[in-house]
Amino acid sequence: MSAAHDRHAAPHAVPVIAIDGPTASGKGTIAQRVASRLGFHYLDSGALYRLTAFAALRAGVMLEDPAGVAAVAAALPVAFPDGRIELAGKDVGDAIRTEPISQGASIVAAHPAVRDALLGRQRAFRRPPGLVCDGRDMGSVVFPDAVLKVFLTASAETRAQRRYKQLIEKGLPANLPAILQELRMRDARDSGRAVAPLQAGAPEAVLDSEGLTIETVVGTVLDRYGSAVRDQASGRSAGAAGSTLQG
Repeated sequence: MSAAHDRHAAPHAVPVIAIDGPTASGKGTIAQRVASRLGFHYLDSGALYRLTAFAALRAGVMLEDPAGVAAVAAALPVAFPDGRIELAGKDVGDAIRTEPISQGASIVAAHPAVRDALLGRQRAFRRPPGLVCDGRDMGSVVFPDAVLKVFLTASAETRAQRRYKQLIEKGLPANLPAILQELRMRDARDSGRAVAPLQAGAPEAVLDSEGLTIETVVGTVLDRYGSAVRDQASGRSAGAAGSTLQG
């Protein structure tokens, strides 16, 4: 296959690894490392919702106003150069990781109009040679044909500890009991929303990271991807053979 053909491959022909899971499950870290190992593009879908909440608040738009927030999402001047998260040319990577913005992202993500406004933007990240994405509905809604779907999880207590450590390391204020309470509230909101709720899907997609190192989880995802690719190739070969025999 020529390089030119590869660059213009049909989106559905570009492999996608979708890693979903609750907040602070480590899916962002895992997705980035898997993408790096495979040389794939990476999409942090949660950043788009965080950016939407951040931009809406900065513009004085109430987060409970679906139409107002959707308008903000549709015109979001966002870019991800060299791994940074920029809004209107300004690096806001740390600003959107605070707990108030995390809660705001969960609120705006429950609005169907906002999800519709961001859907096309998310799918545009699907480019050769492949994409690894993380979020809440990557495998169920955004990329239902993903070659591999993973639901990464851990206990609420473990996830709260991870978020606490992450905030402390960034020099941001953090209170562990408050983080745990807010995390449980967000889990309930994300799982109970009417549109694209957080859900594990098939049981085999679940990957419990409790007690596992980052590298172990990364290795497990890569092993699952290798198996999925082999199964997909085997299915194509069987289909081709069947077509030949029928002919």
